[in-house]
Amino acid sequence: MPTVLEAADARVAELLAAEQTRQHDTLSLIPSENHVSPAVLAATGSVLTNKYSEGYPSRRYYQGNLVIDGVERLAVERAQALFGVEHANVQPLSGAPANLAVYAAFLEPGDTVLGMSLDAGGHLTHGWGVSVTGRWFRAVRYGVRRETGVIDLDEVRELALRERPKLIWCGGTAIPRTIDFAGFAAIAEEVGAVLAADVAHIAGLIAGGAHPSPAGHADVIATTTHKTLRGPRGAMLMSGDKHARALDRAVFPGLQGGPHDHTTAAIAVALHEAAQPAFAEYARAIVANAVALADALIERGYDLVSGGTDNHLLLVDLTAQDVGGRAAAEALEQAALVCNYNTVPFDPRPPLDPSGIRLGTPAITTRGLTPDHMADLARWIDESVQAAGREDAAALQRIRGEVVELARAFPPPA
Repeated sequence: MPTVLEAADARVAELLAAEQTRQHDTLSLIPSENHVSPAVLAATGSVLTNKYSEGYPSRRYYQGNLVIDGVERLAVERAQALFGVEHANVQPLSGAPANLAVYAAFLEPGDTVLGMSLDAGGHLTHGWGVSVTGRWFRAVRYGVRRETGVIDLDEVRELALRERPKLIWCGGTAIPRTIDFAGFAAIAEEVGAVLAADVAHIAGLIAGGAHPSPAGHADVIATTTHKTLRGPRGAMLMSGDKHARALDRAVFPGLQGGPHDHTTAAIAVALHEAAQPAFAEYARAIVANAVALADALIERGYDLVSGGTDNHLLLVDLTAQDVGGRAAAEALEQAALVCNYNTVPFDPRPPLDPSGIRLGTPAITTRGLTPDHMADLARWIDESVQAAGREDAAALQRIRGEVVELARAFPPPA
């Protein structure tokens, strides 16, 4: 018997089945990807997608929201408990809109913002030129030291004292080292700026105790709910009570109308899962896998930005291999290892063909891989990069067969 979807739309059903097979038979090394639990998936595809609930609990602009209010309150309460914050807003539709709400809450167009440069590991929404945050606000950027690949807080402080930003961002998308939230908070306090911690990548590590928390240091915590937190594709803003009203009004009615209630329910499920003891073990396992993979690649002669990792991701500079990041990422995909090409600090190559690749361990850890598997992964990565350099399609197919065998032995949650 065909499924409901197959009967209604065979083409979409075919595409979904193809994607399920692709995810099953490949290993995702993209740091921002993960595999959600069947419970999170069920909530995401629930009847809550039928409802419209503009506003906040007990303050809706539509009737029929008694159940929705309960769902949203539950997600908020779980976020408050898990991250140790006074206030949480679970309505932002994604990470970039959540970050834009921070600007809307605290800044006026033209105000100065200090954020990490995108090519050093920051995020588009921290004031990069192609983002509206770089067009509507005066953006000043900090980076990393060329010698270490690590943020220099003395440089950040010098910039902050000179430029007097109203908002400072810490966190980003390609930062392999622990973020010093207390150090950033001291700088923000000295110049009278709001400190926003973008923990989208490391939220699950924070929840599991594998990375320090910005709670008590940052004025605002912004995060997505997927990546290491292993929830649906949504976002949250968290703060003390002092900033609750400003953030809530920035999200609604400032930037969006009705929230996605099915996503809110799935966030609640993910937060419940992240509060369990097993999740703390998972968070530590992510880091253990990343460190083991970093060590194995270094042994094979690879240059890692900052010399390694403290968290879930590795930024690999392929300059010494004389292979571009894009060619390497495309070759790795042919070998069933999915990553993304990425700029490295002080990269002489263009963003669409940079010098690096970015690797992460959240998804493979969800599947059950351990540090014992990382030597094989490093070997396959090395062999694939070498194959890319000599355009050896046969070698990539051989590697693919080995990777698929491992992937099928450790399937995603189902």
